[in-house]
Amino acid sequence: MTTPTVEFARRFGSTRRGASSARKLALGQLDAWGVPHGSERSDRAALIVAELAANAVLHGHVPGHEFELRLALGTVLRIEVTDTRAARRPLRPEPAGEAESGRGLLLVEALATAWGVAERPPGKTVWAEVGL
Repeated sequence: MTTPTVEFARRFGSTRRGASSARKLALGQLDAWGVPHGSERSDRAALIVAELAANAVLHGHVPGHEFELRLALGTVLRIEVTDTRAARRPLRPEPAGEAESGRGLLLVEALATAWGVAERPPGKTVWAEVGL
């Protein structure tokens, strides 16, 4: 990613409410940056934030610790969610067959131009980029 023109970062409780708040605040921030609610870019970003935040709550939760959402807007939108559980790194998605869960990162992979995982002591950051 090139140098972002604007950035937003905030920590949230590692709960379902925290994940929901992260998605809502991301949408509000994007709207303030000129990416209107209901636009394709806004909807795509909302789904990615929702999935990464939910994964941080479900798979990256460490009692007493929060997760962080970071948005960086430049030539692309970079979405990062950081949690404190380094041991549970997400893997490249595989189709889940008949399972009721396990498709979230497939969705992220389909919506993002790129995504990955980076170590960030004491945990990890899962990121995705969306072209604008």
